[in-house]
Amino acid sequence: MNIDTIVDKDYLGKNFRALADAPISALCGVSGKDAKLLAQTFNVTTVRELANLDFVKWACAITTLADQERTPEAEQAKESLLDGAVEMTFPASDPISVDAGVTRIEVAPDMVDAQGDHQDAGQVEHSTRRGVKEAKAAKAAKAPSTH
Repeated sequence: MNIDTIVDKDYLGKNFRALADAPISALCGVSGKDAKLLAQTFNVTTVRELANLDFVKWACAITTLADQERTPEAEQAKESLLDGAVEMTFPASDPISVDAGVTRIEVAPDMVDAQGDHQDAGQVEHSTRRGVKEAKAAKAAKAPSTH
């Protein structure tokens, strides 16, 4: 970085020690009015005092650590699920999607084993037959006796 791009033209060519002890207005973009407000609010008048301000140190530390922080495992898992998902929009006939632009995220299927019962169709059929038998039995039990 060329230091001359971040200091006011009156401070071009000064060494770092002189810049650190210069008024805050020596920083490019900080006006005399801004420097006065910083002096009134935080009691800082030089670049060094601004850099040593606890709030500035805390902000620098937080952002430095945030840039190095690892993503929590749960959030990372969500991201990988979404990365492998296929985004689909609802049909235009769906009034919700037309009004709100609602989208649905579906996970793309892995390779399906067509040889096996991958959707448990046999189990569904068995469960349906059992439910029909139970419904008939319940209906018969409620029916009035004709004796």
